[in-house]
Order: sequence, then C-alpha cells, then structure tokens
Amino acid sequence: MTESITITDNRSGNQLEIPIVRGGVSAAEWQKLLPGVWFYDPAFMATAACDSAITYLDGENGILRYRGYPIEELAERSTYLEVAYLLLHGELPTAEQFDTWRRDITYHTFIHENVRKRFLDGFHYDAHPMGMLVSAVAALSTFYLDAKDIFDPDSRHKQIIRLIAKMPTLAAAAHRFSVGMPFVYPDNTLDFCANFLSMMWKVAEPHFEPDPVLVRALDILFMLHADHEQNCSTTAMRVVGSSHADPYSACAAACAALYGPRHGGANEAVIRMLTEIGSVDAVPAFVESVKQGHGRLQGFGHRVYKNYDPRAKIIKRTADEVFAVTGKNPLLDIALKLEEIALADDYFISRKLYPNVDFYSGLIYQAMGFPLEMFPVLFAIPRTAGWLAHWVEMLDQDSKIARPRQVYGGSEQRSYVPVHERGR
Repeated sequence: MTESITITDNRSGNQLEIPIVRGGVSAAEWQKLLPGVWFYDPAFMATAACDSAITYLDGENGILRYRGYPIEELAERSTYLEVAYLLLHGELPTAEQFDTWRRDITYHTFIHENVRKRFLDGFHYDAHPMGMLVSAVAALSTFYLDAKDIFDPDSRHKQIIRLIAKMPTLAAAAHRFSVGMPFVYPDNTLDFCANFLSMMWKVAEPHFEPDPVLVRALDILFMLHADHEQNCSTTAMRVVGSSHADPYSACAAACAALYGPRHGGANEAVIRMLTEIGSVDAVPAFVESVKQGHGRLQGFGHRVYKNYDPRAKIIKRTADEVFAVTGKNPLLDIALKLEEIALADDYFISRKLYPNVDFYSGLIYQAMGFPLEMFPVLFAIPRTAGWLAHWVEMLDQDSKIARPRQVYGGSEQRSYVPVHERGR
C-alpha cells in the first residue's frame, strides 16, 4: 500500500491526498490545494530543502553514512582523501583513480605568491585565523577566472582540486601569521594531513616528520567532519551556489557560516566549559547548576542526533591514542567525569542529551598543540569536500535559485507623513 497523507482545507472542505516519498511530502502538491499558504518553519526544523544522495543521517538511532558506507568502517579503514573522492564521485576510487586524485591534490597545494605576500600579509597582526580564511577563500575567485565556468566539467574539476588542496595551506598560513611565524611552503613528499602539520609546526628543520599517530588521528577527525548532511554551512554553500556563483565565493559563504560560535565554535565552547569547571571535584556541582537552568552542558545533545553521536564514539577511542603520544590533556579527567555523571542522570537521559562530536575533538586538537582560534579552521579544511559535493549535486540537479517564503507580520498599508508633521 502506498503511504500517503490527506489534507483538508476546512474553509472549503476540499481534500487532497499526497504520497509520502522517502520520508517526505511534496510542498508543490500542498500548493495545489492551498495556494499562497506557506509552511512556517523557522530554522528549517521540519523542512527538506533538497533531495541529496550524499550523506544519510538517522538521528534517532545514531547512524551516519557517506554514500551508504557506515562512518565507523570508513574511520577504521579509509583515509580523508579517499572519503573526499567518495563524497564527490559517489563511489570509492580504484587504485589507479586514487593515485591520480592524490597526485592532483598534492601538486595543487601551493598558493599564489600574491595571496600570501600581498593579501594575507595585509591583515592586522591580531586577525582571527578563521576571518583570514573566509577572506582568502573568497579572494581565490579573482585568481582563477575560469572558476566562473561552472558548467564546464574540466574547469569544475580543477576548482574542486584547487580548493581541497589549498585549504590546508591557507589555514596554516593564517595560523602562522597570527602568531608571527614565517610562512611554510607545502612539502609534496608528505601525505595530506602530514603536510598540513608540517606547514603548521615546522620551525628550522630541513624536513618535518610528524608523529604517524597524530597524522592518523587528524586523518580520522577529518573523515568524521567531511560531511554532515544539511547543516548551516552546507546550506549556505547550496544557497549561494544556487545563484550560480563560483565555487570559491560559495565556499567562502560556507566558511562564514562555520565561523559562527553556534556552528564551528562548538568544540571551543567545550574546552572553555571544562576549563571553567576546573577540577573533577567541581563536576557534580556544575551538573546540578545546569539542571537548575544556570549555564549549558556544552558538547552534549545535537539538533539531529537523539542518540549517541556515532562520531563521538570513534573520537573517544582516537583520543586515547593521541594522549599516549602527547601526554594526557589535563581536562580529560573532567570530561570523563562529566560524561559519567550526565549519562547516569535521568535529567539528561530523558532529554536525549548524549556526547556529540565536539565533546572530545577539542581535547584532541588542544593536545596536538592547536590554539582555540584554529578550531573552526580545522573544521573548514575537511568540510570543504562535503561542501563541494553538495555544490556539484545541486548544479547537476539544475536546482532553482534559493528563495524562501515568509509569513509577514508587519504593519498594514499606511500613508507617508512628512517629517515636520510626525509626532503630532
């Protein structure tokens, strides 16, 4: 039997049956019965704005899959560059395809000298790295004029390669500038994540060799952050892309969305919370204060997940491996105690507040030496692949330009009053 709903216009008695297709109903069908009546859905809490085949997310059961592959399998067996290929092309690459993909990205990591010397060096000395990244990504559109040929397959492919390859270089350059250190050129003998760590931390040594445990941990974190369905920044990418803007401009818009503390700053908020708690002994009192409405339990709960975030379980295991190399983050014991108490408390269980990906990722980044200001930048690097996958999918679907409706709540029509007559 076909699943459907029937809607009735009580004003006229007219009815219309609408089929339920893959968990959604067509608003276009709704309009046949109720033209001019809009769904009022602030923040798109119950609105599907697109039909996508990239990421499957089941928040009730804690499931996340990229192109059908469980995130747990990819995190254990794959690499970020392979996952990026999967997101963009729909299938895992063959050995030959992956060699070409990895080589192309490796040899597009360099940025134009004018981007570094004239653009990045023009920022104020205390500029935030994420602000620099947003601006630099947008500026790339002026360096690659062919980026506007968004329906040319070869041009589109070049921009995708360039963006994925250059994001770590721009990110590291923004950090080095913010701390007054000289720019480090990419080392194309290193893999993607190792190269990024080299550009971040190299000082005077002729060749930087990062610890393989840290390289693998970063690779896992990048895979976990590569895509996450229709979040704020991905929606920004699709909305701006729907105007047929070039991918650098659309990606800059996505970065700007990620710059907001509600999105890309979530793991930073966790670190600040744990620092404010201060000690394991202070955790019970903090939990009680949260239950009484004073403050928030950062890193718990999620707009979509109503179960344990599957990425959080993977990160928790990765954290142990990182701390074995870096030494234990002093905030870890506080985090573990907080998780223990919260997961045993009916207050949090009834509200389905479980640890999310941000709860442990910040601890790992901090243990690896990344300052808090770099946390949203570290989010943007891997998410670029997901953003671009959605951008390509949107163009291939020939999506209409985004143009939401509104429910008007302002004044009725009124007449203009000259300024000298107002207030009488």
